[in-house]
Amino acid sequence: MLEELNNYEQHLEKAIDWFWNLLPNLILAVIILIVGLWVIKFINKIVRKFFDRRDYDLALESFLQSFIKITLKVLLAVLVVTQLGVKTSSLIAMLGAAGLAIGLALQGSLANFAGGVLILLFKPFKVGDWISAQGVDGSVKEISIFNTKLNTFGNQIAIVPNGILANGNIVNYSAEPNRRENYKVGIGYGSNIKVAKEILLDICAQDDRILKDPAPEVYVDSLGDSSVNLTLRFWAPNDVFWPARFDLIEQSKLRFDEAGIEIPFPQRVVHQIPGED
Repeated sequence: MLEELNNYEQHLEKAIDWFWNLLPNLILAVIILIVGLWVIKFINKIVRKFFDRRDYDLALESFLQSFIKITLKVLLAVLVVTQLGVKTSSLIAMLGAAGLAIGLALQGSLANFAGGVLILLFKPFKVGDWISAQGVDGSVKEISIFNTKLNTFGNQIAIVPNGILANGNIVNYSAEPNRRENYKVGIGYGSNIKVAKEILLDICAQDDRILKDPAPEVYVDSLGDSSVNLTLRFWAPNDVFWPARFDLIEQSKLRFDEAGIEIPFPQRVVHQIPGED
């Protein structure tokens, strides 16, 4: 019992000595951590002001700011661990092994990082563009290292990983200044096709938001089961495309009603066969 007590006291003395020997390095490591975090915050503020004063791409700015912040924090972590007495060679070996394990475990994150780099290099879209990708439609709000944030039509934030975004299909509605619409409308078989076409073209001519060059065109698209289907093709600038389209739909209904042109709706004719007595 006495021998066990002596061993306990020896271990306790060694632990106390180890703690007192480590304490200066521990205090210095805490100081480095606090000062380092402040320095990182200060550097990020300078970087942000630097980008604000220059007309760089917003996506590139966001990506570089995120990358600089993460890199500085990794370097700070290395300095803190080294100050605690871990040898640089051992730390490098440990980081190499940890990097391999983390790389295998985070293949998806690495793919997202690579996807972010590809997006910034090839620029299929930029901040502010309206895109459709991975089943989500929205305005690009931010392109970060691992994902892209979209502001949807309903004002929700959709977060799409850069990996699948860079390797999937993307429709960029803002890439061109003008956009074409194929507006389809059906009229009754008894209605005058020529008058209907003239009405649609006249609506386009009176709307300043619809481009006159290229000129709007109307075609008979198909002969349906209960209607003659017309297609109106017109161009409009992106910023007024949707208001112009909505007004066109409303005006076409009102003008067709005035001209007595029927817009048919699905109908079903039921023939009843009289039963035998």
